[in-house]
Amino acid sequence: MAVSYCDIAPGDPFHGPYHDREYGFPLRDDDALFERLVLEINQAGLSWLTILKKREGFRAAYHGFEVERVVRYGEKDRTRLLADATIIRNRLKVDAAIENARRILELQKSHGSFSAWIEAHHPSDLAQWTKVMRATFKFTGGEIVREFLVSTGYLPGAHLETCPIYKKALAAKPAWARR
Repeated sequence: MAVSYCDIAPGDPFHGPYHDREYGFPLRDDDALFERLVLEINQAGLSWLTILKKREGFRAAYHGFEVERVVRYGEKDRTRLLADATIIRNRLKVDAAIENARRILELQKSHGSFSAWIEAHHPSDLAQWTKVMRATFKFTGGEIVREFLVSTGYLPGAHLETCPIYKKALAAKPAWARR
């Protein structure tokens, strides 16, 4: 039997709070959605624990994930980010974060918000989501798309039904439960 996040997260100083208060709960704020997208992209090839430990560094480095601020990043900011040991210093991931902020700004102009754009594509299955996310954003493969959507409540699977947090996440009315 596979071990789930619900089995390992409780009581852990990093995984526990994320599992209990964020994972699988709906997100609608564009900056928060952008943060989750950047964190999921940065997790590629690394452990989620590494990302959680560096989360505050990411927040500081990316100015609270304010989309409108990150959109204005230039070469000086790119150089700053690549020298910042508090985040993942990977040029492809840094470039993806900056470009994806630009793309979110475009979605805000065309749909009113990043959240509204996501809602416009809901419900979709993982294959459909992967296709649309890859066409819209940089550095978004199937696993990144899946975790982004599960973690933000657009796809099911964040919690086992036997997990005490499952009912709390469900009560928050995630998009997948509205099908």
